[in-house]
Amino acid sequence: MRVNKLTIAAIAVVAGLSLTACQNEEDIAADPKPANSSPATGGDTDQDQEGTAAGTGSDEDGTADACRTDELEVTASDVTIEGDTVGTVAVEFTNGGGRDCTLTGYAGVDLKTNAGSLSAERTGEEAPSVVLKDGKSVWFAVTYPVNDSGGSGARITGLVVTPPNETKSVTLDWPGTGSLPVTDGSGTPVKVGPIGSAGQGG
Repeated sequence: MRVNKLTIAAIAVVAGLSLTACQNEEDIAADPKPANSSPATGGDTDQDQEGTAAGTGSDEDGTADACRTDELEVTASDVTIEGDTVGTVAVEFTNGGGRDCTLTGYAGVDLKTNAGSLSAERTGEEAPSVVLKDGKSVWFAVTYPVNDSGGSGARITGLVVTPPNETKSVTLDWPGTGSLPVTDGSGTPVKVGPIGSAGQGG
């Protein structure tokens, strides 16, 4: 009789241990995370931030798209140094498009005169590609002969600027000397430098 009681007691203990083990396995299955693990911090957040900040307004290769006329504020100012025989007008492009963009080469420049339109000729200088940050400016130079002949010459009535690789133009008041000397017709006396040629920063 004593043996039977011991056997029954032993079976009860084993059954109790088995039940506890099953409960622990169920708890682990419901929450497989190790007890000593801590939640990840920073890794995914950093990747998300980088993804949000990357590449707005850029091509697939990461370079900025070309600047459009409507994104640029265009102004012109006389920067001629007193005593020079050549006048200089600096034309400024300011990026107001809300994205970085690229200007490459030469802008188109025409002077409106009382004798008709006069297209500026490129200087032939190297024309690098300039990435214009949003809100920043870049300049290029327009040079022309100063009319010191005492005659009336050709009266300048306006400046027409077309950004590189664009067809839409902007017409500005001419800030330089009011007239050009009369030429022999062998070529335009007005020259335009590449983007960045005015040397005023950007």
